[in-house]
Amino acid sequence: MAEDGNDYKDSFMKMASSAFTASKTGWTRARQFTEERIGSAEKTVYDAQFENLNLRADRTKNITEKLLRQGEAMVQPNPSVRIEEYMYEKLDKKNPPRPTNAFILGQTMQDASQDIGPGTAYGSALSQCGGTMKKMGNAEKDFMQKSMSHFLHPLKSFLDNEMKTIMKEKRALEVKRLDLDACKNKVKKSQTPEKMRQAESELRAAQSDFDRQQEITRLLLEGVSTAHGNHLTALHSYVEALGTYHQQCQSYINELQQTLEKPLSTDRPSIPSAPSLAVDHSPSHQSQQEPLLTRRARVLYDYDAADSSELSLLADEVVNVYSIEGMHSDYMMAQRGQQKGKVPISYLELL
Repeated sequence: MAEDGNDYKDSFMKMASSAFTASKTGWTRARQFTEERIGSAEKTVYDAQFENLNLRADRTKNITEKLLRQGEAMVQPNPSVRIEEYMYEKLDKKNPPRPTNAFILGQTMQDASQDIGPGTAYGSALSQCGGTMKKMGNAEKDFMQKSMSHFLHPLKSFLDNEMKTIMKEKRALEVKRLDLDACKNKVKKSQTPEKMRQAESELRAAQSDFDRQQEITRLLLEGVSTAHGNHLTALHSYVEALGTYHQQCQSYINELQQTLEKPLSTDRPSIPSAPSLAVDHSPSHQSQQEPLLTRRARVLYDYDAADSSELSLLADEVVNVYSIEGMHSDYMMAQRGQQKGKVPISYLELL
């Protein structure tokens, strides 16, 4: 029991001594830092080369943080979604797939085309635009994935690894520098030979620790040049992905424009060349040309009358149609209220 008590007492004394030493060291560093701030103590100055390396590292850190922040905002403009993706990443879970806004718009266009009628001019155009938008949405998604993997991830990895290590060693160097300058001041203030010898011994140890830490920090700072080379490679990959994305989009848009700019005759049935048939609209002639059989028909496409003997119609209209004796077989008479005239049969769907 006595031995256990002695062991406990020794452990307690060691802990107390360590805590006292740490407190004393912390106080010495704080005092040195304060005296430097008010100009009452000298401060070790780094050489110009080291200062330039240090400044370049700080600039690289700030620039990389800005590039990463703006790049992430471009890939995902919605901040709420970015937070959600960050949480999935921290929980080591896979992000749920999300369609791009362009893809959603394309799907909406195609759904609208089905409601309006894909056989109509407007419905057909909506369907074609929707297909193009979905293609562009898929291309955008591929570009976003490549941007993340080839450009943003290398930047983030640099900040989370190399730069974090550099900042840690820089803080350690600053602590060693404070210890060194505190020892220098202690040597200056020593009044007896014994205190002078002790202070000089502590100064040599502090100088050795400082030199070792500065060399470690210098090597890490020089490694920023390698990081710049890696970032340049990542930037080239990003530009290549960006160019591919815009080329794909331009190709899709050109194809869509060519489709939409085609004459209506290429999208609708061709109008047959009927022999000239003079239709006499006088009451006496109309009494001689009675309808053979009247039916209802739905208009498939917009039709513009070529002359006064024809009738202009709109797609999806329902009209009465009939044939009359002597009319060309590719035409029928259409009647809408008091208006009537010839219409190609290919524009009609008999009901």
